[in-house]
Amino acid sequence: MRALLVVNPQATSTTPAGRDVLAHALASELKLDVLLTRYRGHAAEATAQAVDEGVELVVALGGDGTVNEVVNGLLVAGDGRAPDNPWEAPALAVVPGGSANVFARALGLPRDPLEATAAILAALEAKRSRLVGLGRADDRWFTFNAGLGWDADVVAAVERARAKGREATPLRYAGTAVRQYVRQRRNPPAMTVTIPDAEPLSDVRLALVSNTDPWTYLSGRAVRTNPGASFAAGLALFALRNLGLPTIAPVLGQVLRANGDPRGRHVARHDAVAWVRVRTDEPRALQVDGDHLGERSEVEFVAVPNALRVVV
Repeated sequence: MRALLVVNPQATSTTPAGRDVLAHALASELKLDVLLTRYRGHAAEATAQAVDEGVELVVALGGDGTVNEVVNGLLVAGDGRAPDNPWEAPALAVVPGGSANVFARALGLPRDPLEATAAILAALEAKRSRLVGLGRADDRWFTFNAGLGWDADVVAAVERARAKGREATPLRYAGTAVRQYVRQRRNPPAMTVTIPDAEPLSDVRLALVSNTDPWTYLSGRAVRTNPGASFAAGLALFALRNLGLPTIAPVLGQVLRANGDPRGRHVARHDAVAWVRVRTDEPRALQVDGDHLGERSEVEFVAVPNALRVVV
């Protein structure tokens, strides 16, 4: 089987020695090429080219950003659409190498890269794979979450810090989230959120869209906005109409519980929706799978069932 191993050498838990061990293990069973990414978007470009050249499997070694790029490369090769027969399309395998690794963990893969590689090789030997649904934010695919507003502002600020050589630690994310909250809590821009067969939600201050549960991880702890979300059930919406402390404090406590099931007077939750449309009075930051995509005034998030074949 022809395969491409896409490695982000800057990923949090990826080392040259570990990368070489994993590549050797995969090469023992696959006709393997290895790509080390050099710039943002490189993984997507290389994956799309490899698919055009007949590769059957792409293995992503890195964090969720690397996985997102590889997924977009896999599907861009099909004119940006999900394949008509995903069982016959090139597949994805994921070796977690970042700090959160939400997609890999949602698939049930071990957090240790060596153990995850062993699990992938066992699945390949048994010819075992599964289909997962994905989300699209306009023209960008996402695997586990997307958002407009506060969470995207945090992602953008952390990306600016990383560009200055600072590490994206859980502590940095938490501190940045607090600073962004203080900056906008008094008068956050309003959003209008629309989903199928429901009245529009007006005066929304925070809108998060999930493709699985949990929404993300913070220092190893699951952050659960929509515990009913899954790869097989469409998208899930979590929205807040108020960012005051009397709302935020209990909601944060609820989403960080092991059995998190957040509810409240200013909380709006919907699971298994086909699409979510968000409009804002002024442009807001957009993030997908933890990557900042700039600012948008309107975004449509669409669920695409059975979009991708994953070896697991």
